[in-house]
Amino acid sequence: MAHEKREREEHSGGGVIHWIGRLIAVAVILAITSFLTPGFTIIGMWSFLLAAVVITVIDYLVESFMGVDASPFGRGLKGFVIAAIIIYLTQFLVPNMRVSIMGSILAAIVIGILDAVIPGRAM
Repeated sequence: MAHEKREREEHSGGGVIHWIGRLIAVAVILAITSFLTPGFTIIGMWSFLLAAVVITVIDYLVESFMGVDASPFGRGLKGFVIAAIIIYLTQFLVPNMRVSIMGSILAAIVIGILDAVIPGRAM
């Protein structure tokens, strides 16, 4: 019985370990993106972690309510635009994060490339 429940959680993407791993992956991707992208700046480890939480929650809400995969290359142009909007809006919820409109577009491209290279879906 417990084995079946754990198996269901693994297949459905649930589980605390999965979400902690996803948050760490998003924080690392944000750090790399912040380093590589002009117009996209996050300062401080706690700001990276908070941005990862905010982006993960907004991504989850968009997927739940709109049925749209918000990863930059998840649904073509629509997913890319939604990812750029999520990145841009996150700056209003996270201290020490500044993103220009062009920075959010470039960040969505960088995150999409990193998402394709790093195993598992981060955003």
